[in-house]
Amino acid sequence: MKPDRTSRPRLRRVEAFPVETASGRAVGIRDPAGYTQAVLFLPPALVEIVSLFDGDHSIGDIQEAFLRQHGELLDSARLGGVVETLDEHGFLETPRFAERRAAIEAAFRASPTRPAAHVGGAYAGEPDALRAQMGAFFDEPEGPGPVRWDGPGPVAAPVRGLVAPHIDFHRGGPAYAWGYRDLAEGTDADCFVILGTCHAGMPDPFALTLKDYATPLGPAPVDREFAEALERRAGQDLFGSELAHRSEHSIEFQAVFLRYLYAARREFTIVPVLASFVHEAIAHGDDVEADPRVPAFLDALGETIAASRSRVCLVAGADLAHVGPRFGDPAEVTSARLRELDEADRAMLEAVVAGDARAFFESAARDRDARRVCGLSPIYALLRALERPRGTLTRYAQWPDPQGTVTFASVVVR
Repeated sequence: MKPDRTSRPRLRRVEAFPVETASGRAVGIRDPAGYTQAVLFLPPALVEIVSLFDGDHSIGDIQEAFLRQHGELLDSARLGGVVETLDEHGFLETPRFAERRAAIEAAFRASPTRPAAHVGGAYAGEPDALRAQMGAFFDEPEGPGPVRWDGPGPVAAPVRGLVAPHIDFHRGGPAYAWGYRDLAEGTDADCFVILGTCHAGMPDPFALTLKDYATPLGPAPVDREFAEALERRAGQDLFGSELAHRSEHSIEFQAVFLRYLYAARREFTIVPVLASFVHEAIAHGDDVEADPRVPAFLDALGETIAASRSRVCLVAGADLAHVGPRFGDPAEVTSARLRELDEADRAMLEAVVAGDARAFFESAARDRDARRVCGLSPIYALLRALERPRGTLTRYAQWPDPQGTVTFASVVVR
């Protein structure tokens, strides 16, 4: 793209975060939708310029704004180079990006499975290495110990649901294990409805796919009968936002864990459902079920579970707070702030343990989700779909990076 003075560059929706580089402070940008894997670092002078790439300001407008602010003319060749670099890496809304997006989406549609998008990065790609990696998550003192496949002894009720993290395995592996050990020991389910967070957002509150999720330990096959019955009962298109599954990790990580647990022990299916509706309701000041598609889906999910010939368990792939400069806060995360997060998160989790979906939503809406809890939609959906759920908090943990702290938990629901 070689812009002239009338060109109006438009930056795509990106995630921006502060970063320290060898040259000093900068702002990193990345694509939450995964159409480009590039991460670019913008020095402060470029941040000011790129902030005007809104589709309304022409190249000439941007040069004039820079001249007014700094008293010097922004060189056309330099500005053109910035535009070209962003376009080359897929960060601008241009015909070049449209071609990139079309090719990526066509490849996904043509694939017989949902390819493992994070293999070799977030987790090991070779089966034996992956088994060793995941087995270590159960080791004490951080982990819960190995799964007791002969059962833990008498239990009050079978496990019907699990709230598990979706943070990278190397950060949250033991927290996953604390939840998944109880799930393995406490349910005979052969179908797992996995409710995942859609981090990039989507136009629909829920998105299904019928593509089996590929993992290094074999595919996690989709229960097509369940998924199709769910769509019929919900009375809405549940595949309109299917492309959101392409690079989203919140379901992929749960599929990997289930394959690790059951690969040689039990055949199972999954129903992968991405969810994005609670943040939207809070942002607009609406009730959580103001969009009629939400209660229609959640009612249909409960009815489909009751009617299914399979034994069904729900899994919510859900992290909790995201705070610090990397997520838009002005100050680094201190020890005092970590204690505040612990208190606030545990107060929110009391509603999850009580099985109270309404109280859970209200705990987030009360401060307009100031902690950026990215698991709101899948957790709410799990609680709302089950009849009289009761939970047990098995693990709460924090990844305490001063620049960007993430918190997460495992809650076993019976």
